[in-house]
Amino acid sequence: MKDKVFTKPIEKQFEFDEDVAAVFDDMLSRSVPFYKESQEITKHFTCKHVKEGSIIYDLGCSTASTLLTIEREMDKKDVELIGIDNSKAMLEQAKKKIDAFGSHVKVYDGDILEYDYKKADVFISNYTLQFIRPLVREKLIKKICESLNENGIFLFSEKVISEHKLLNKELIDYYYEFKKEQGYSQYEIMQKREALENVLIPYTELENIKMAKECGFSHCEAIFRWGNFATFIAIK
Repeated sequence: MKDKVFTKPIEKQFEFDEDVAAVFDDMLSRSVPFYKESQEITKHFTCKHVKEGSIIYDLGCSTASTLLTIEREMDKKDVELIGIDNSKAMLEQAKKKIDAFGSHVKVYDGDILEYDYKKADVFISNYTLQFIRPLVREKLIKKICESLNENGIFLFSEKVISEHKLLNKELIDYYYEFKKEQGYSQYEIMQKREALENVLIPYTELENIKMAKECGFSHCEAIFRWGNFATFIAIK
């Protein structure tokens, strides 16, 4: 279904409700530059770091697209793929896809800050941290690090900002041009920007790396970036 959520005046801040869930896959493909390529990189490094009996968590799994893509590459390994999200509407969409594909992916309604994780080899978080208040964001990263096995990895994608004010504005303008090319109107772009105000709080690339290292990871770097969108790998 095509994303037309912001063709009408907004009445509330952005949230992952039924309207968004119904068009979320289209919204991602048209709103996140090179989302497919970022997902491919995530899949590649996930597959490199799993073995028989591994657990993979996707935090803020939305409609489970990432886990379903990874599952197809597992080559019948005995791997547990678990998605967690606090949006019931998103999880309903995820369950429909899981059933349609005959998948073994499991999804749960839960708070990723409070969830009781088992020891895992891979954690994934695609454009989720940016919706978590900075005061508790580090708490989650520490919990992820503590829940990983030695040499486990955390793959996360985030919208990022530049420390250079002029460059940051130019990156935003460039991104809006991208969205126009995907068929979004200027009105839709501004409506979504207003809805996300004070809901989505991005860090700089360096702030994300610094946060991961201060929370216990031995290494962190960006492995893909387009404008103000980046995918990171953090290694325990």
